[in-house]
Amino acid sequence: MAERTAVYPGTFDPMTRGHFDLIERSSRLYDRLIVAVAATSSKEGAMFPAEDRLEMIREDVARAGLANVEVKVLDTLLVDFCRREGAKVVIRGVRVYSDFEYEFQMALTNRRLAPEIETLFMMPSENLAYVTASTVREIARYRGDTAPFVTEAVQTRLSKGLQK
Repeated sequence: MAERTAVYPGTFDPMTRGHFDLIERSSRLYDRLIVAVAATSSKEGAMFPAEDRLEMIREDVARAGLANVEVKVLDTLLVDFCRREGAKVVIRGVRVYSDFEYEFQMALTNRRLAPEIETLFMMPSENLAYVTASTVREIARYRGDTAPFVTEAVQTRLSKGLQK
């Protein structure tokens, strides 16, 4: 039987507990899960360069013992990345309706470009559904307590002031 591979793409700037919840749950559904970290962030107020985001996610994945999860840089079209990695599924997180609207458009575009690749929408656990990376960036900007919202690796760097 062929290995089932999925890709969970994003900027993860920073990785939130909601993102990590989806990584843990997706890792149980697939033989191999690739967390694809966007090389560049178009989001305003980026906190961490791609290399740091990759490193933090790898730390959290290792700490959680998720042996089937790989973390790689996404530096091409998502569908081309999926084809290169042999992935047939893209995992996308949706918290609220506005997320779904955007993700739905992207899924349809990806389907047009690569009909063999499916998109799976997943919701984070209900206690994490309100957490966004942009909210975390705002809290961090004003030196608020980000610990309830981010993973251990991210919190370590934020508390040491290692973001850009």
